[in-house]
Amino acid sequence: MSPFLGLVLAYLAGSIPAAYIAGKVTKGIDLRQHGSGNLGATNVYRLLGAKVAVGVLLFDAAKGAIPVLWFPRLFNVGADPQGATLWAIGYGIAAIAGHVRPVFLLWKGGGKGVATASGVFGALAPGAIAVALTVWFLVLVVSGYMSLASLAGAVALPIAIVAISGVRSPLLPVSVAVAAFVFWTHRANIGRLRRGEEPRFGRKSGGPPTSPPAPASPQPASSEPRT
Repeated sequence: MSPFLGLVLAYLAGSIPAAYIAGKVTKGIDLRQHGSGNLGATNVYRLLGAKVAVGVLLFDAAKGAIPVLWFPRLFNVGADPQGATLWAIGYGIAAIAGHVRPVFLLWKGGGKGVATASGVFGALAPGAIAVALTVWFLVLVVSGYMSLASLAGAVALPIAIVAISGVRSPLLPVSVAVAAFVFWTHRANIGRLRRGEEPRFGRKSGGPPTSPPAPASPQPASSEPRT
């Protein structure tokens, strides 16, 4: 089979909207219309709870890891290790693109790509992603901001690749591009962080908005004479 078919399949795999499906199955809601409106694990946590969020997070990471690990073997990418690595990178990029612009949702309302990118680099550079995830965790614990932790992890990833594999690694320009893309998808979060309006992680949403209570009916005045 042609390696180019793998790019299509990787994009389709990335397009599977786990958060959207979870919202519909568990509460019958479209997460794009509640909370932050993002189809990512953080919004899932705030609206649907920790167990569902963990499942969505693992699924989104697997969408990136599986094409990178299996597709170079499944499709005829050649025996050259460098060529196989480039195809694996291509499959990972296609999966990230599918997550952010899912065809199954008509290219609207995808996630921000952090979990899927983590799966991609977890398969391509496990040592570097371990460093990035450590930075992500520490920043999250210290600051309480998931968005800030994601941005810090994105910055740490190319630095870790340089430290482990050197500046000639083919993963370096990809990691820099992915970090820039993560900053772009988090531009609204960056604005809220600068204004001091970004919610901290762990503050759950109360769920879908409800209608305001009806005003109380006025009580008729008592006709009894005062004594």
